[in-house]
Amino acid sequence: MADLTLDVARKILDAALAKGLEKKLKPLVITILDARGAVKVTAAQDGTSLMRAEIAHGKAYGALAMGMGSRALFQRAQEQAYFIDAVNTLAQGRMVPVPGGVLILNGSILLGAVGVSGDTSDNDEACAVAGIEAAGLKANAG
Repeated sequence: MADLTLDVARKILDAALAKGLEKKLKPLVITILDARGAVKVTAAQDGTSLMRAEIAHGKAYGALAMGMGSRALFQRAQEQAYFIDAVNTLAQGRMVPVPGGVLILNGSILLGAVGVSGDTSDNDEACAVAGIEAAGLKANAG
């Protein structure tokens, strides 16, 4: 598999949502981008707050744009705040450098990224990882 198909993206989405229900998390928004950054699928559970879709997209976009899970971006923001700020300026503010943005890999091939927002960043990330792994793929959270 060289491309992220809609069928696989939906499997990731369904498993990530199931993980959120299993953990009794707050309502989530999940966005899945393919390797070129195009949205494959986005879903918002009932009751999400207004900006959750933009945050989920920003987590996935940042991971994809920088080639690392957003946990690594968060760490880098702690260590090199000016760098991450400058890169986010270049990205026109589209990056959200906190955990919850996870790269989707098939072996060493980058297929895309998942962004989850709605609960704590750690819980968001756990749902993204669960979705990716349920589809038989490798997750890189950073």
